[in-house]
Amino acid sequence: MVFSSVTFLFYFLPAVLIIYFAVRKELKNIVLLLASLLFYTWGEGMFVLVLILDILLNYLMALFIDRSRNDKSRKLILSLAVILNLGLLFYYKYIDLAADVLNKALRILHKQEIPLLNVALPIGLSFFIFQGMSYVIDVYRKDVPVQKNPLNIALYIAMFPQLIAGPIVRYNDIYKSIAHRTVTREGLYTGTKRFITGLGKKVMIADILAVSADKIAGLSVDQLTPSIAWLGALCYTLQIYFDFSGYSDMAIGLGKIFGFEFAENFNLPYTATSISEFWRRWHISLSSWFRDYLYIPLGGNRKGNVYVNLLIVFLCTGLWHGADYCFVFWGLWHGFFIVIERALRKKKIIPGGIAGWIYTMLVVIRGWVFFQGRGIQYIKVMLGIYSHDFKWYSLPYFIDAQIIFTAVAGIVISGGFIRRLREYIEKTGKYKAQVRVLSEIFLAGTLFCCIYMIVSGNYSPFIYFRF
Repeated sequence: MVFSSVTFLFYFLPAVLIIYFAVRKELKNIVLLLASLLFYTWGEGMFVLVLILDILLNYLMALFIDRSRNDKSRKLILSLAVILNLGLLFYYKYIDLAADVLNKALRILHKQEIPLLNVALPIGLSFFIFQGMSYVIDVYRKDVPVQKNPLNIALYIAMFPQLIAGPIVRYNDIYKSIAHRTVTREGLYTGTKRFITGLGKKVMIADILAVSADKIAGLSVDQLTPSIAWLGALCYTLQIYFDFSGYSDMAIGLGKIFGFEFAENFNLPYTATSISEFWRRWHISLSSWFRDYLYIPLGGNRKGNVYVNLLIVFLCTGLWHGADYCFVFWGLWHGFFIVIERALRKKKIIPGGIAGWIYTMLVVIRGWVFFQGRGIQYIKVMLGIYSHDFKWYSLPYFIDAQIIFTAVAGIVISGGFIRRLREYIEKTGKYKAQVRVLSEIFLAGTLFCCIYMIVSGNYSPFIYFRF
């Protein structure tokens, strides 16, 4: 079920809200859990059993760790929990990639290849498995108390606002709210505003830019000109940001409506002046997860080779996104520049300012080309190195007034200009009342436009659903 769909907006969400606020306090978690399982089952059918299996696995492993008083057995149980979680992830997400790699080796040796299983991937698998693992690890580290009520752990892992595309929520951030929370008018108001903002990002920016991005992505390299290649890369760069940050906004907004505070997942990543800073601003819940549960245990900055540790983390970051060589290359692409930046910082050579921003955006944009599944030839077209004599299309075929307006709006918003204006108004107090009224009118207009576009059938699944 997609947030930006008629089914969710007009049937599922209103029904859940009515029941949730109508029942007694002690029944609210059960209502939210049942709604979450229905939400997942609606789109994934029997794959809900995988979700339930992961919930039971992590609930039991955390209990066993808590009851064990022997350090050796605690480590053994934790290792088993991690292996089982990663085993589940490997089977559904990476088994065919592993078979493909093995088949390449068998081909060289002239041996019989093994058939691919073509295993279907449950939506949101990487997200809820990482949440479950973080809970068990935190119980092992004694950072959080073990949860003895299985329904509470089920709600933590399966809560529908962030179930299928994040942000990856830490148990430590919400376990108190699961047990005791208060829904306030302010929470309802700010949550609704945040949800509408995310909906607008998705429907009015990401989905519109996706039209040009998808058309250009469907062309062969021979059909591209440098201007068309750059347009496709820029449209996708804006599309993936507004698509994913839009989902995160909606998830955070829904969380507030139900009384939960989810951590921010984006902080204007396209304003970064280095790749290191970009990753402190992009998909914050994932980058912080890898920092706390992989980079630091590997040794981080203190033990081993820090450059090797960083490359391992970004290799895993790429693999987390999907079982495809393009994601592996994308992860290593970012890891390479992270390593270079760290080496330069040691020599007091730190990029920054406009030059740092230009360098960062060039790396990020070209990285999205690889992420999208386009190769080196596409980059060559962007650089004007590769060119075909006969051109099938001209730039005006892919761009019109709507695309131009949406792209400009996307650049203004992702560049932080709106935030700076709002901060200036709040600081000076000028026109504060007028701006508040205008923002309310704008949000109402955004909601109306989104509903019109959704009812007209102009929506698509979120990009990060496949991860």
